Parts: sequence; C-alpha cells; structure tokens
Amino acid sequence: MQVLVFDPFNGAAGDMIIGALLDCGADKNCVIKAMQSVIAEPQISGVTRAGIKALKVDSCATPVPRTLSEVLKRLDDVSSDLTPEVLAMAKRVFYHINDAEEKVHGVRTHFHEVGADDAIADVIGACTALQSLGVDGVTVMPIALGRGTATGSHGSFPIPAPATAAILSGSGLLTCQGKEEGELCTPTGAALLAEFSTIPATELGTYTIMKVGYGAGTRDYTRTPNVIRAMIIETTSDTGAFSQDSVDILETNVDDISGEIIADAITRFLKNGARDASATPIIMKKGRPGFLIRVICTCTESGELAELMARELGTLGIRRIPAVHRFIAERTIEHIDVEIAGKHRAIAVKFGRMHGEIYSLKPEFDQARDWATELGIPVREVLKAIEYAGWKSVGKNGPSSGDR
Repeated sequence: MQVLVFDPFNGAAGDMIIGALLDCGADKNCVIKAMQSVIAEPQISGVTRAGIKALKVDSCATPVPRTLSEVLKRLDDVSSDLTPEVLAMAKRVFYHINDAEEKVHGVRTHFHEVGADDAIADVIGACTALQSLGVDGVTVMPIALGRGTATGSHGSFPIPAPATAAILSGSGLLTCQGKEEGELCTPTGAALLAEFSTIPATELGTYTIMKVGYGAGTRDYTRTPNVIRAMIIETTSDTGAFSQDSVDILETNVDDISGEIIADAITRFLKNGARDASATPIIMKKGRPGFLIRVICTCTESGELAELMARELGTLGIRRIPAVHRFIAERTIEHIDVEIAGKHRAIAVKFGRMHGEIYSLKPEFDQARDWATELGIPVREVLKAIEYAGWKSVGKNGPSSGDR
C-alpha cells in the first residue's frame, strides 16, 4: 500500500503543502489549472532553505474578507475546473476553518486571511495535488506549531493561533512546539492536514521510502529549514495480501422518510468524505418496516458525518462503532485507452492486486456513463469495452476462475 507521509517538523502552510506534493511528483499542470481558476498563474520556483532544496509556490492575491457562504460560492463558481472529489474536499477544509473560528470568536461575519483568493487557491491546489498522486492513505507526523506571539486581523495572539489550536484539538493529530519563534503552522495548513489524514502516525509500521519532496515557506531560518517534507512510502504488512487501517461505522434506523430522500442522503454522505454508505431494509419494533443506514468513514470524519446524517435523515441518534480494523487490497488507478466504434478515449480504471497479481478491475462509472451518452449506446456496453481493454492491457482475458 502506498501512503503519503507529511513531516511538518517546521510547521505547515497551504503553499508549503503544495510545494511538497509537487516535489513528490503531483501533476503540476493540473495543480496550476486548478489554482488559475481563482488567481493568476502561480509562480513555482526552486529555493534553498537552510541547505535544503525545496519548491516554493507563490499565489499572491489581494486580500478579500469573505463569509463562509461567499467562499463556498467562489468554489462553486470554479467547479468546472475541479473534480467533484477536489471540490468536496476543499469545501470540507473551509468548514473545518469556519467551525474553528466560531468556537473561538462565536458566529462570525467574515473570514479574513483565509477567505482571500490566495488561500482558496492554496486549498484547491493542495487538494488537486493530493488527488493526482493517487495514494492509498495519508499519515501526518507531529506538527511544529511555533512559539511566542503573532499579529493578525484580530491583533496580537499567542501561538498557536486560536483557530489553529481549535482545528487541531479535534483532529487527533500530534503536535510539538518546534525550534523557531513565530507562527509555524497556519489555520489553512492545519485544516488541510486534518482533512488529508487517514492513518494515525502511531499505526504506520515499517515501510520503504519511494519518493521525497520538500515545500518551502517564505522565511529562511539559519538553524532549521523552513520546509515541510512529504514522502511517498510503500508499507509492509504481516497480513498477507492485504494491508490494514481503521474506520468508524456510523448507524441509525429510520422508518419515516422516503426512498428518494435516503438515496439523496447517501449521495451527500459520499460527497462529504464517507468511504461507503448503504441502506438495508429492516423490520423495526411493532413490525414497522424501516431502513438501517450505515456510513463507513475515517475516525477524523465521523463527527461531521454523524451531524450530516442527523440533519439529512432527521434522526435523533447515531450509533458509532469506533476504530474497526479493515483489510485493504493494494489498488492503483490507471488510465486505459479504449476504442469503441473507431473512437478512442482514456478511461480511469481501478485495479486490485493480491500478491502482486491483478485480480479485479473496475472502470470509473461516471466517465463510462458520460461516454455512453455521447455515443448514444447503453452504458453496459461501454463498461464491457472498458473491462475488456483493461484486462487486455495486463495480458489477461479476464479474472481467473479462482477469483470469481
């Protein structure tokens, strides 16, 4: 299993995270296109920080105070330049920040620094970069916060900034003070790392380092390099063909809402970070028919998703089964060239591997559906063509009989 490891040993900010991901091999063109949807073309350059070579990303823009709804509208306005996954992830980052601001200041009218175009560009750039790497999970090592005081839109404040502390307080991420004076971890950096994290640092185990990248901050300290390090690693496991991680299971029973509402709710759960969601018919007390709604998610997302379940379904209670271990097959997403009626298209296909051998594949349904609509043929025919091309690309006619 490939895991991305962030090592914010001297703090984290949005532009530093983008630089580290690009240095690790993230798709530069996709990142620039996403960021250009809200700012001019970002400047990406190589710099040195206390002897460490790193990438520096500059996405300067005029500060514009915005409300949360204005930030979300800004994201919706550029949604055509983002994938649905990046858009949903970016919105969750700003929800993290907004929740933290409200905990500290009460209900707020405007974001200040984090509502500007450069902050929005940093968030969608970081989310796009992470998605382009296609890793199976993310681990965040202890985050250096800094020391002393700093000055912002609310005047002087102790470090870490109150919003940063509020974001990290519910994230489960480990922190340390760090060696340098000043603010080392910004609220945007904290919210991104909290959103990205899926595997606790304490559960990382042994691994092989595949790639290393560094993202630079603006300041250049003499003693400590002002960078965040990212590593793509290959984990080792004693579970045979499968790796492990932990998820939470959220459940509730409902008997008073329609199937259309349940279907829409499941779609919303998945868009907001659920790993899986389902509805199972059940018989409830007094023989009433109902549904068991089940959502599988990471431990860091369970609180927000439980609130979303309550809002969407109107239920008064959500059961949480915490830290359930799951076995995960190694998987990769590759783009396969497919030909139908003389027309070619590269379609994303997810391959599952066991002991290094591919035993399953699944086309990206939305891409298959869109192409079927363009061609005017049933989507099942397009799916069959993609599956045939996928198996052919790995030298097989289909799954072996033992895998059926």
